Amino acid sequence: MDFLSFFSWLNETVFAIPSTLLFFGVGVILTLKIGVLQIRGFPRFMRLLTSGIKGKGKFDESGEKRTINPFHALFTAMSTTIGMGSIVGPSIAIMTGGPGALFWMIIYIFFGSATKFAEVTFALDTRIQTEDGRVIGGPMQYLYSVSSWLANWYGIAMMMLFAGWSSLQSNTLATIYAQESVPKWTVGLGLAVLVWVVLHGGAQRVGALASKLVPFMFVLYISCVFFILFSDLSAFAHAISLVSYSVLQPEATIGGFLGATMFETVRAGMHRAVFITEAGLGTASIPHAVADTKNPTDQGLLAMFSGIADIILSFLSGMLVLVTGVWLSGDFRSTLIYEAFKLRAPGVAQLALLVSISLFIITTVIGNSFNGSQSFAFMTNNRGTQLYMTFLVGVIFFGALMPVPLIWTIMDTITIFVAVPNLIGILILSFRKPQVIKC
Repeated sequence: MDFLSFFSWLNETVFAIPSTLLFFGVGVILTLKIGVLQIRGFPRFMRLLTSGIKGKGKFDESGEKRTINPFHALFTAMSTTIGMGSIVGPSIAIMTGGPGALFWMIIYIFFGSATKFAEVTFALDTRIQTEDGRVIGGPMQYLYSVSSWLANWYGIAMMMLFAGWSSLQSNTLATIYAQESVPKWTVGLGLAVLVWVVLHGGAQRVGALASKLVPFMFVLYISCVFFILFSDLSAFAHAISLVSYSVLQPEATIGGFLGATMFETVRAGMHRAVFITEAGLGTASIPHAVADTKNPTDQGLLAMFSGIADIILSFLSGMLVLVTGVWLSGDFRSTLIYEAFKLRAPGVAQLALLVSISLFIITTVIGNSFNGSQSFAFMTNNRGTQLYMTFLVGVIFFGALMPVPLIWTIMDTITIFVAVPNLIGILILSFRKPQVIKC
């Protein structure tokens, strides 16, 4: 049995049912615990957006910024969730679970937003300040308040996760550019150098860069997708009906698609939604934990409603794959969106996609690398972070050269190992300290 077969067996046989039930079950329980805040809290979220949270960040005695503006924290977190995940994730879900997976993806984003709210709120409630003034918070911190064993398990697994994610993102960008005859190693090297430069600017530079790029690339990508979808409204309507039909009858064979069982459709949608939103993994709470805000639930609301952007991007990306039909043929790959643009919008729109997807992936790599360095800092008491950054740079470069199916399958396995201790800890905290997430 080779590596690909082994990890596929783990994901599809050993972990499939327990992990899917755990992700969805925790989301439902927390939704009930916070009183369906996804709906009830929307007016308060709008007030936060319109009035703004007036945090500018705090500086230590040397003048270095240790916390960041709450909206910079939000956009830093969003840079990892509305990046490659929202673009590539839906196409991967549809390839493995059929069109109905898009429905279950959106369902999980709704319930998973309650999980993300709890993660961010507990991260701010338990964050600490080191002797040198640095703010450290996130999953390891709130898990440590539950069990040092859970925190250590999570910390080791999460460092592997962030390194793997950076490798996966580098691999996707290199694979896309390879279709335009750009050598993969040049893409990997360029990303590695860029991450090294940005990470040495600290939290302030990461937040400032993400807050500028995320809105721009969001609008650019959506504009291009609308152009394709609205140019063929009948195909768009057919794609929507296909999703609805496949929710109830996912096993139906359509074109070159081999079909999927009901459970495979649910699993594919939910697991890709976890990848897109990071809800259940706790990782999105790390940049939020350094936000300059006194009210943890305010930041939790911002994190929760970032799911709106995830839903919009995921739905549009999934529709694009279905409308163009690129999902019906070929092997497992991560370039379906680019293929759709080449098929329906060559020229200027294709160039616009290259620009937007490059920005998406660049900010995703930067955000995840920053989160990884924060995790490493906690695990090592803020020692040796330069060594970890060097390791990340190497992973980003070599990840560009790996086979696509293998790297996705390995990352699915690592994701489960990260989620288990985090979800257990969040559940315990939600019952032990319900006042923290009361909103």
